[in-house]
Amino acid sequence: MSLSRSTQHLRRAPTALTSTWRATRRTATGPHIAGFNRVAYSTEAQQPSARPRVVFSGIQPTGIPHLGNLLGALLNWVKLERDAAPEDQLIYSIVGWHALTLPQDPKALSAARRDGLAVLLAIGLDPKRSVIFHQDENPDHAELAWILNCITPMGKLRRMTTWKSRLAASRNARDDSEVDESLLNVGLFTYPVLQAADILAYRATEIPVGEDQQQHIELCRDLADGFNRTFKGKKPMFPLPRHVITSSCRVLSLKDPSSKMSKSSPDLNSRILLTDSTSQVRSKIKGAVTDSTLGITYDPVNRPGAANLLTILAACTGEDVEAVAARYADKGHGQLKADVADAVEELIRGPRAEFERLRGETAYLASVAQEGATKARELSGSTLREVRRRIGIV
Repeated sequence: MSLSRSTQHLRRAPTALTSTWRATRRTATGPHIAGFNRVAYSTEAQQPSARPRVVFSGIQPTGIPHLGNLLGALLNWVKLERDAAPEDQLIYSIVGWHALTLPQDPKALSAARRDGLAVLLAIGLDPKRSVIFHQDENPDHAELAWILNCITPMGKLRRMTTWKSRLAASRNARDDSEVDESLLNVGLFTYPVLQAADILAYRATEIPVGEDQQQHIELCRDLADGFNRTFKGKKPMFPLPRHVITSSCRVLSLKDPSSKMSKSSPDLNSRILLTDSTSQVRSKIKGAVTDSTLGITYDPVNRPGAANLLTILAACTGEDVEAVAARYADKGHGQLKADVADAVEELIRGPRAEFERLRGETAYLASVAQEGATKARELSGSTLREVRRRIGIV
């Protein structure tokens, strides 16, 4: 589907990364995207399939992504797009309804939605190859979520544990024990069902998410199987989606390497944002917590700070972390930090510039969002029509 004639004159977003990490060509309207040429990721070995894959994943519009978001999820989306077979369907969404499960400032959320779309384009996703859209612009998600809510046992939701971790993160709590059910709203309690609806609306077969979401994918499979058994047809309504474990790294806080890098941490120096300048990147890496032990070793238990820096460097260069550690065995933390800063800057330099350019292209972003929502509704519409027929809402 092409852009409407009225929007074709607008600047084009970067094409998908090519080669090892596909680089966009320099055009008169946009800078060259650099920084991903050395990044290497791999997903678990895919089993041969008799039909095309349908891949779905989403990201919440909760602010500028940090280095952990990039290395842990977003760059894997680009690799999935690059490696997908021509017949595979790739669907990526900014999931605004999920953001509402915690308090949001309306103006900030509106800006974060636009920024979320700009980020996906800036890192190299191609809206002509993948369906990229705002979840909240497709009402089929909410309708299917309600239908699934009506067949979801309360006991299954009570066994979900991620709501506590989300509340803990939002309150900067040290662990889940510092939150209780008095802080829990119904939306947060049932958001795993909405997540299942996000997936099943497109009859997705593969879901690239972190290990912390595996419990939700299992719930999604249970709901799909339960629907198939309850509302039978000539063939099952939903495939049972598979959790794709990607070889992404877990990036820790630069100031507290016992916890993940997080947007909600009150210490701005604990994370590196996509929008951080070169000097900010170097300053934050220089101030990262390490230890006083001479030499560099990869020991996540006893030397988590140094291990975190080695993990970041290995992820940026596409190397094995143990091999990277061996090169620094007789070097100090200062040299390691300098090299990590260089690698991180090389990684984000191009996408940072492209993101800043795209933020100003509000008309273009709106056209991409509209086109993506149209494609998404076309895909999910056939699913919902069949769902309604099977449950008797016709």
